[in-house]
Amino acid sequence: MKNHNSFKSGIKSMFVLALFIVFISVNSCQQPQKVDETIKVDIAATGEPINPYIYGQFIEHLGKCIYGGIWAEMLEDRKFYYPVTFEFNPWGTASDPQWNTGEYQFLNASPWQVIGDAKTVYMDKKSPFTGEHSPKILLKGDGTAAGIKQSGIEFLAGKEYTGRIVLSGDAGALPVTVQVTSENNESVKVEITELSNEFKTYPLSFTVPFAGKNCEVEIFSTGKGSFKIGTLSLMPSDNIKGWRPDVVALLKELNSPIYRWPGGNFVSGYNWCDGIGDMDKRPPRKNPAWKGVEHNDVGLHEYMQLMEIIDSEPFVAVNTGLGTVQEVAEQIEYCRSGQDSPLGKLRAENGSPEAFNIRYWAVGNEMYGNWQLGHMPLKDYVQKHNDMAKAIWAVDSSAKLIGVGAVGEWSETMLTECADYMDLISEHIYDKELDSLQAHILQIKKSIKRVADAHRGYRETIAGLKEKDIRIAMDEWNYWYGDYIYGELGVRYHQKDGLGIAMGLHEYFRNSDIYYMANYAQTVNVIGAIKTTQTASAFETTGLVLKLYRNQFGTIPVKIESANPNLDISAALTEDKSALTIAVVNMDSIPQSLQLDLGDIKPSKQGQQWVIQNSNPEAFNTPGETQQIVIEEQPLDFSKKVMEVPGYSVKMIKVGLEK
Repeated sequence: MKNHNSFKSGIKSMFVLALFIVFISVNSCQQPQKVDETIKVDIAATGEPINPYIYGQFIEHLGKCIYGGIWAEMLEDRKFYYPVTFEFNPWGTASDPQWNTGEYQFLNASPWQVIGDAKTVYMDKKSPFTGEHSPKILLKGDGTAAGIKQSGIEFLAGKEYTGRIVLSGDAGALPVTVQVTSENNESVKVEITELSNEFKTYPLSFTVPFAGKNCEVEIFSTGKGSFKIGTLSLMPSDNIKGWRPDVVALLKELNSPIYRWPGGNFVSGYNWCDGIGDMDKRPPRKNPAWKGVEHNDVGLHEYMQLMEIIDSEPFVAVNTGLGTVQEVAEQIEYCRSGQDSPLGKLRAENGSPEAFNIRYWAVGNEMYGNWQLGHMPLKDYVQKHNDMAKAIWAVDSSAKLIGVGAVGEWSETMLTECADYMDLISEHIYDKELDSLQAHILQIKKSIKRVADAHRGYRETIAGLKEKDIRIAMDEWNYWYGDYIYGELGVRYHQKDGLGIAMGLHEYFRNSDIYYMANYAQTVNVIGAIKTTQTASAFETTGLVLKLYRNQFGTIPVKIESANPNLDISAALTEDKSALTIAVVNMDSIPQSLQLDLGDIKPSKQGQQWVIQNSNPEAFNTPGETQQIVIEEQPLDFSKKVMEVPGYSVKMIKVGLEK
């Protein structure tokens, strides 16, 4: 018995020893024991502080950036810009089409469909509620349903929804039913039990007991006579002044200090007056620069409310394309004047008694391009810019103006002829996908440096420019390639793109003396840092990078040296110089162990570390699914001043400094 127990004890010891060997082996693989490179950090060699505006964002009326992205409206074309399926061309002078006269032209642009007989719906152009026409429903009076419906709308079980519908019509049409129907024919409804000949707004409110991704919203009656639909709106009841709460939460995490709006190419054909006043009466327009409809639900007031909600600063672009100097001056007066001016009084009547706190104004967008509405020769545009600037400053002398730039003849001429009429000059960069992984990651960084180098050259060759110190607002920058998965320009981003954006930030930091602002284009869906479905939202890899650096990286760049071509390293002190942050982008699959030489500086032995990593550079996140790429935060043991950097990663550390 004794020998048997000894045998068991020996086996147990061998098993424990084997486990220990395996543990040591695994950990030695996960954490490199050798140091691959020594990195020198010279905290005494500091650069100009990084402007927080480098973490700016850009939202444009394009695709699903605002509508279908940040804005909570669930219905498409709620003001009926497009005729609903059929447009009636009457013969003679009859006020309404008759069942045996007229002809119909099939139109399929509208997201709305006719319920029942196609001839029961026509577009009334004589007295529309807003825009060019409103759908009129002609009821047969035999108990059959007639109306319109929209499909493909997602609802969540147990969630409350609110909205409104604008109707007019005959008493015989009552009740008018607004109904949500699932694919399984489950339904919930609200009945409107009064109508008049004048348009009137009726509230909608219901809790949906079922879930479905392809539900229908129906408006119909089984009565007699007719009724007209002016407009309707439907949102989850937890919307924040019309904005989606899940997206707003991500915007708050992103913590961008400034948002450029409303465009982009869009602004060169946009009349700001379309976006003020009663939201339901604002006319729908064809998007002047892109596909689809501009609903005009989001205008100046809504944009300013969003800035307040997410605690960010507005940066408004004005229309120097098809817009006139007078129109722009009136926009500035509307935003910035007191109630003693006519337009300031109008702003107050529209719900904002206090002047909008807007300091930064983009004087036009990409006017160098022949794709831009109102494009003109450079010699003519410099005069238009100067006239615009004078008009803006005549209303608000404190306005900070950003002129349109494009490296080359355009920027050089603008800086020569318009330097007295701008505070900053814009540049834009968009890079495509490259076959080589490393070349793809590096190109944003190279583009940012190319623009900086060009402007340093202008300061040497244009008389008086260096003294004026006109810095760059890179108010559009990103990768732009791939399939449009999330609507128009809704491309997907991968781990490799996040690495490239991180390198781009490092290049801004290295040129903090000439880059004043940068606005990642765009924030949501449209080449966006955030992607959404109808009910879910998530950060792209690019968004995770922007969030991490904005919230954790320091503000005073310090000199750092590395000879490894696969690494891009940046370091910065916090504003109070109490801590040091170091960020490393590893665009290779091989992990690196870096010894940090801080000279005589004594860092704390403990700190924090963050990593954004995936072994597959093509990995990506999808809203509503388990995230493949996240920001991992852990405590840092910095006693040996070693930084472990995984492959295909962004790694950041923060350590305190002894005084």
